[in-house]
Amino acid sequence: MLFRSVKAMIDICVFGDSIGKGVVLHPQTSRYETIKMNIEKIFGRQKINVKNYSMIGCTVSKALSVIKRHACELMGYKNIFLELGGNDCDFAWNEIAANPEKEHVPKTPIGEFQGLYKQVIEEIRSHGGNPVILTLPPLEPNRFFHWVSKGVNKDNILKWLGDVDMIYRWQEMYNIEVMLLATKMAVPIIDIRSAFLKCNNYRDLICSDGIHPNKEGYDLIYKTIGEQYQSQSAV
Repeated sequence: MLFRSVKAMIDICVFGDSIGKGVVLHPQTSRYETIKMNIEKIFGRQKINVKNYSMIGCTVSKALSVIKRHACELMGYKNIFLELGGNDCDFAWNEIAANPEKEHVPKTPIGEFQGLYKQVIEEIRSHGGNPVILTLPPLEPNRFFHWVSKGVNKDNILKWLGDVDMIYRWQEMYNIEVMLLATKMAVPIIDIRSAFLKCNNYRDLICSDGIHPNKEGYDLIYKTIGEQYQSQSAV
């Protein structure tokens, strides 16, 4: 399904996590804050309105619940942007640190993640909405490891992981699932991950927590969304 070309006011809806919400970690205060988006600049249009239902900590199951609550609105938007997966692949790191010998599962096991994401797409389409999937921006494993292991036993977490880069590989598996699902269900996809990885040092675009983009990272995300959205809208 291709994007529909519309000349008048365009309404777009977003369901996502903290990245969809525009959360950034302030480098001086180490506190999270939300950056302001320039919608007109992103999409290269003046008449555009974005309703953002993204929330911090959102998983695909939470997103499905929110989408169902707002099902009657979905037909009114040109496209429904989905930015999900970053929290689903995360673990309870304090529990891992306390007991690295135990089996630990992510918030949403990958098989369950695929099934729930499929339900999200089906729910949107059943109410006349047009979903658009965003890939996951890459995390920076070393920063992320140090962030989640603050105040707990780092050695135990590393023992369970095997190596720090496993964090990156694990998240990459979820991103692959997202891309495979988009292809299988013929959902338009905006690939923000590749935009990061094309940079000589994508780490310069990530906050010290290793997971949230910094201001320059968000600039790249919005630039990529604008370019790919307009490109597919013009088809």
